[in-house]
Amino acid sequence: MSASSFPPRTVICVGDVHGYVTKLESLWSNLEAALPADAFATALVIFLGDYNDRGPDTRRVLDFLLELPTRHPGQRHVFLCGNHDLAFAAFVGALPPPPDGSPFSATWDEYIHNEEHEGWFRGPGYEDMHVQGRRWGGVIKERWNPKKGLPYKGSIYDAQPTFESYGVAHGSPDLAKAVPEEHKRFLHDLVWIHEEENVPIDTDEGQIICNLIAVHAGLERTIDLNEQLRVLRTRDTRVPKVQMLSGRQDVWNTPKDLTGKQTIIVSGHHGKLHIDGLRFIIDEGGGYADKPIAAIVFPSKTLIRSSEAH
Repeated sequence: MSASSFPPRTVICVGDVHGYVTKLESLWSNLEAALPADAFATALVIFLGDYNDRGPDTRRVLDFLLELPTRHPGQRHVFLCGNHDLAFAAFVGALPPPPDGSPFSATWDEYIHNEEHEGWFRGPGYEDMHVQGRRWGGVIKERWNPKKGLPYKGSIYDAQPTFESYGVAHGSPDLAKAVPEEHKRFLHDLVWIHEEENVPIDTDEGQIICNLIAVHAGLERTIDLNEQLRVLRTRDTRVPKVQMLSGRQDVWNTPKDLTGKQTIIVSGHHGKLHIDGLRFIIDEGGGYADKPIAAIVFPSKTLIRSSEAH
């Protein structure tokens, strides 16, 4: 756990943004208005990942996030990697290389049976691209997403608006040239987990001090916790699909090894608001035009939302 000399006065965790810069700006204004000036100015702000896809303004979202340290120098900013961000990074060559030097093509085998119907990218550079980058930049054959009751936007990741925000057509290899270097560095540097000690949280029994783990989707309940933490801390890109960034029901609950421990686990990803003890899922579907971007503020557990849902 990363130790701090003093417990952070305020910790803010921001849910999925998914390309909606106007909602992000609205949420930020609402946070600033809702919190005491000194608390906001010195807050630890953890963005829970998924900055791109679905919404129209991924490029502007990344510009907004990159400006935060200059605009708010007293804050600490943590940018987690979501499954959409990992795939975007993979497509534009910004994903950290596998730690053992293996090629990204080694990630294809487990999911190669999906290549045709998901329409994986086969353009220039695909030969050594992580499987999630190929899925992200491909063109899915099935145009309708039955799980969401909506059409796909280009690929299984709904990546078309991200391409278009950089001025290129969906699936074009020119995206790698269109994305500014500072955006590639941002994607490359995203952390897969953030661990914080001495986080205060208000409970019915009074305020307690906890450890906090922030990870995009959650931690698997039945898999060895230390192995999950190793993958996350080292950003092990040998893994074809990182369940802690991509899973659903398997990462919904607190893992067995942390049950009963004073450890807050905060995630986004799931498109739902869920609070159960010290397990927090903060994502009210901000990737859809009619849903807000949500944030939670510790220690009070206050929920703040964007005002504009479009």
